[in-house]
Amino acid sequence: MNARVPESALNAAQALGQVSRAWDDGIVGQLSDYIAIPAKSPMFDSDWAQNGFIDAVVSNAAAWVEAQKVQGLTLEIIRLEGRTPVLFFEVLPSTGAVGVDAKQATSTNSVLMYGHLDKQPEFTGWRHDLGAWTPKYENGKLYGRGGADDGYAVYASIAAIQAIKSQNLPHPRIVGLIETCEESGSYDLLPYIDALRTRLGDVALVICLDSGAGNYDQLWLTSSLRGMASGVLKVEILTEGVHSGDASGLVPSSFRIMRQVLDRLEDSATGRLLPNAFHCEVPADRLAQTKATAAILGDEVFKRFPWAHYDCAGANTFALPTTTDPMQALLNRTWAPTLSVTGAEGLPDFKNAGNVLRPYTAFKLSLRLPPLIDAGTATQLLKTLLEDNAPDQARVTFESSGSATGWNAPGTAPWFEHALNAASQAYFGAPCGYIGQGGTIPLMNMLSTGFPMAQMMVCGVLGPKSNAHGPNEFLHVPFAKKLTAAVAQVIVQMPR
Repeated sequence: MNARVPESALNAAQALGQVSRAWDDGIVGQLSDYIAIPAKSPMFDSDWAQNGFIDAVVSNAAAWVEAQKVQGLTLEIIRLEGRTPVLFFEVLPSTGAVGVDAKQATSTNSVLMYGHLDKQPEFTGWRHDLGAWTPKYENGKLYGRGGADDGYAVYASIAAIQAIKSQNLPHPRIVGLIETCEESGSYDLLPYIDALRTRLGDVALVICLDSGAGNYDQLWLTSSLRGMASGVLKVEILTEGVHSGDASGLVPSSFRIMRQVLDRLEDSATGRLLPNAFHCEVPADRLAQTKATAAILGDEVFKRFPWAHYDCAGANTFALPTTTDPMQALLNRTWAPTLSVTGAEGLPDFKNAGNVLRPYTAFKLSLRLPPLIDAGTATQLLKTLLEDNAPDQARVTFESSGSATGWNAPGTAPWFEHALNAASQAYFGAPCGYIGQGGTIPLMNMLSTGFPMAQMMVCGVLGPKSNAHGPNEFLHVPFAKKLTAAVAQVIVQMPR
């Protein structure tokens, strides 16, 4: 028997008006306070428990949620020993009928709403009047670290639920899980998932507000996420630095050996990862979606990034992307493995760089993996590839700092596709777009494994130039308002 699709639907204008007021009158202020707190993820703040910043943002979010007095909502902050806390809330199902006890609204399915409150570190290069912990609202954009990635999620979730409640519409049981370890790979999350498994219920729809958008003109559903293997590669030659004039030419350079080792992994001329085991075939449906998205976005796929411009003989030029073909560009950033060096040690800054042959060079590596590649296997292969048969018998070590397998979305159920397009048309006047993302959300693979029949509404506000993790990160508030209302509309369209 087919599940019944609800006939009721949100009044779109009323819903958008309500969530817009919620953003203007409360959420923007709450997020400004949130941005001001340096709640860095535990990977970047080993003293997070003593510093108290993570506890502060969780407590502030919990206080705000409780102050909204959502009918049928209960909330608690859950702490497992030695782990970052999570915020968990539950909203009982409702028939939508005034005066009917929520407990009479039977529902076997749950909607799971997910977000996180931990942040990436400051980074450099912020505009002179902006800063990671200095919120600024300007021309519809709220600047500062973490607002868009992804502190807004819990606030938008509650605003969406309130929009449903205000129109007395029936809705399924809704649970929320807001973690504080996502930017460190969510290594604390699985124990909470295990502890809360019975309370999560039979999850039929996941709403994850931690992803991106191809533009700000329509609703975007994330169709895939890359995985990641990260760690520190270190090349050691000496026990201490020595005079470069005395030793160079005899003592091998640790940097040169580092280059040799990395050449095993990456073609430095093209950036292609050499081991075939890091590649996979792109599924046919993803190729079709990518082609459609390329037609929508065109060269904005690569123009969205802050290229290093300079003027030469009156002509504006800029660094070139790896490809200017929109479809190939989309595939490169979502289905191709890539290597990034995100940090370095053993390299003194210029003012302290004397004529010394350095004893070691260490790079922090971030290897993005295609959605279908197992991260554990890839990490072990990476370690073997980099460490074995070191040039000049140097001491070469690779220490993993975490990995996460990517995610390929399950098939889209007819009701879900209809609801997404209807919501996108209602609030944006355009159909829903489908786009893969190059980043990693570790939870999604966990949830797909645990709830294989659930539909996955993975979306977010990280559109062009929003620059999560980098300088001048911003949240596009007008887009966030429409996304909030769209989430509410999809929830009420879920079959019961």
